[in-house]
Amino acid sequence: MEKEKNMPEKRFSTGGIVATVWKNNQTTNGKEYEYKTVSLQRRYADKDGKWQSSSSMRLNDLPKAALVLEEAYKYLVLSDQT
Repeated sequence: MEKEKNMPEKRFSTGGIVATVWKNNQTTNGKEYEYKTVSLQRRYADKDGKWQSSSSMRLNDLPKAALVLEEAYKYLVLSDQT
């Protein structure tokens, strides 16, 4: 049985900073559970112009990271109430 590829549920970005909400499924003791996680990354073009990503932030990235994480948090909290 081939495992289904996990796709992002929602993305929030500003500049090169991206917070991605992922929907995950796990089976434990025969019961399936769904949970969500958030990844944070900085996207940038390297010296050859190829897009790369990093989990390391520079000083000027921190306000943008805080903004996209806050939006991801609001999305998760508000969508959990429906």
